[in-house]
Amino acid sequence: MIEIKTSTLSDGEFNRGVFATRDISKGELLHEAPVIAYPNDQHEHIEKTLLADYAFEYGMNHSCILLGYGMLFNHSYDANADYEINFDNHTFEFYAYKDIKAGEEILINYNGDMDNTDPLWWDKDYKGDDETN
Repeated sequence: MIEIKTSTLSDGEFNRGVFATRDISKGELLHEAPVIAYPNDQHEHIEKTLLADYAFEYGMNHSCILLGYGMLFNHSYDANADYEINFDNHTFEFYAYKDIKAGEEILINYNGDMDNTDPLWWDKDYKGDDETN
């Protein structure tokens, strides 16, 4: 149903993305990504690595790294997929938010809410927690 291929949306050394191998219907489960969770007070160590760009919030007191294809979905404010955190199973469950055609890249909104268009950390207008607005 999904595969990893080269994405034109990123231009880094590892410009990969998740793509549909067949037509996918709105609401269909795309992927369950297990998590490796860690307390937020340990995130300062992750910040010193490339993994910082791939970490997700995981509740109030934890962050996490996703396994499987979870870390490879690219961002769009007009995403065609969404995710839910399943704390009981310690997974992120990715679902088709819209019908997705075979060959189409599957995109999520990194802000965690489909309607949230706040700038992301790499945007020039981003204001981090330790900056004043």
